[in-house]
Amino acid sequence: MHGEPHYGPDFRNFAYVDPDAPKGGRLTLGVVGSFDSLNPFIVQGAPARGLRDYVFESLMTRSLDEPFTLYGLLAESVEVPDDRSSVTFRLRPEARFSDGNPVLPEHVIFSWELLMKKGRPNFRTYYSQVDKAEQLDERTVRFTFKGTPDREMPLIIGLMPILSFDHYLLDDFERSGNIQPVGSGPYVVEQVKYGESITFRRDPNYWGRDLAVNRGRFNFDEIKYEYYRNDSTLFEAFKKGLVDVLAEDNPARWATEYAFPAARSGDVIREEFESGVPRGMSALVFNTRRPIFADKRVREALLTLFDGAWIDKSLYHGLYQRTQSYYPGSDLSAHGRPASARERELLAPWADRIAPEIMEGTYQVPGSDGSGRDRAALRRAIQLLEAAGYALDGGVMTDKATGKPLAFEILVGTPDQERLALAYVNFLKRAGIAVSVRQVDSAQFERRRQTFDFDMMPYFWFSSLSPGNEQKFYWGSEAAQTEGTRNYMGASDPAIDAMIEAMLEARDRAEFVDAARALDRILMSGTYVVPLFHLPKQWVARRARIGHPDRVSLYGYDLDSWWDRDAGERSD
Repeated sequence: MHGEPHYGPDFRNFAYVDPDAPKGGRLTLGVVGSFDSLNPFIVQGAPARGLRDYVFESLMTRSLDEPFTLYGLLAESVEVPDDRSSVTFRLRPEARFSDGNPVLPEHVIFSWELLMKKGRPNFRTYYSQVDKAEQLDERTVRFTFKGTPDREMPLIIGLMPILSFDHYLLDDFERSGNIQPVGSGPYVVEQVKYGESITFRRDPNYWGRDLAVNRGRFNFDEIKYEYYRNDSTLFEAFKKGLVDVLAEDNPARWATEYAFPAARSGDVIREEFESGVPRGMSALVFNTRRPIFADKRVREALLTLFDGAWIDKSLYHGLYQRTQSYYPGSDLSAHGRPASARERELLAPWADRIAPEIMEGTYQVPGSDGSGRDRAALRRAIQLLEAAGYALDGGVMTDKATGKPLAFEILVGTPDQERLALAYVNFLKRAGIAVSVRQVDSAQFERRRQTFDFDMMPYFWFSSLSPGNEQKFYWGSEAAQTEGTRNYMGASDPAIDAMIEAMLEARDRAEFVDAARALDRILMSGTYVVPLFHLPKQWVARRARIGHPDRVSLYGYDLDSWWDRDAGERSD
């Protein structure tokens, strides 16, 4: 995206893999929830985990040692003009789908047209920026973009999944969730038990096994995802040896519940991995489409009432860190940094919306004394609510104009989310706010989330070191009105849209960082969420027979480079 690639044209493998890793064995992973679809590219249904990672490939693939750099996969070469107004890919002649058919330029154009018309909203948004897709010869395809070039678009097209028109039909694509998938990736679907498990088998005829970008990766003969009703059930399965690797995000469990026999004997190993990427935003999300949350002062009051110090101490053993930014733990975060001259220039039309402390980098998410009964925080919250037109009436926070009590629902999908929400409810009751918590199953939670049918809910937005077009999908004004996007808070602000455009137009890393920090300041100023917490490191527990390289990537650990120590076959 910016600068020069880290790896030269003759590199043999990524530095964070072991090129001699043994091939064979199995890996069983656990997932909370359920699934009812084998198509991860459509809105309908909940897709099974792993399909996009192991069955379907793109023209290019990421290096995890760089913020956003792609190397050839299905494509053996790429040509991009300086203004990035187009991108040309030449396909590898050996590239094949798992049914043996070659990957052709026609498949690339078919995939673009299919996903633009029938795919998820993010695909439709991205791929509609293409003005023309054309086949130049039997192995070459070119995409030309509309209007002012979006500098990320050549990379977005490079990551487009390539589908077979022999397998998927344009007319039926939106109803293709139960069709056995066919892709060009290293694995094929071996077995499916809807809602219970999906098993992938390594394709012995995989066309790309010897590519430099794949050497030392995709080492297991079998990868299986087992689905569990909740997090506690998944953890019990891991303790019993039914799951091989568990990414832990529960500090209480990490601190107190790993003394089971397999852990004491050394059959289970706990590790902490460093990561250079933003920790992402984990938060309780206000749905500002609801009139009750339309007034920012109401949102600020509810944020003030959240006693993060008490929650961390009481529920999480004090092991979490409070999230203060949409890009915490990275150079993209505005927290603790005064706005640069370039940031101030970008934000000038909207400077009156940004609190001085956010502009100067001194802002802190409202804190507390950690008692769970902070009187100062309660007074501040009540003052904000009074300014927004509310008043206490018989101990009930009431809208003075309508006489209606201030009340809403928190939608949750897991017991851990419910526990957090119930603790928050106790804080809100002190201000006379009536809040209910509704726990639903994973399928219903997903449906209500996708259709914005909630008042408040927990959510986690992943963030990379090179956020780009997906930011429109997360916070853009158009996404606020489009079901299936991740703009769950309903943010619709021209300042946000302008900062995203500035990120996409940046020609070097310094410009990009300034634009990202400016966006961070706008988002934090909007009080769209109650920021929660993030882990200081990546916590992972694994069976001792599962091995991994000594070096981790910039993005932390990478399961695709791990292996089964009991496997005998060595990589070529």
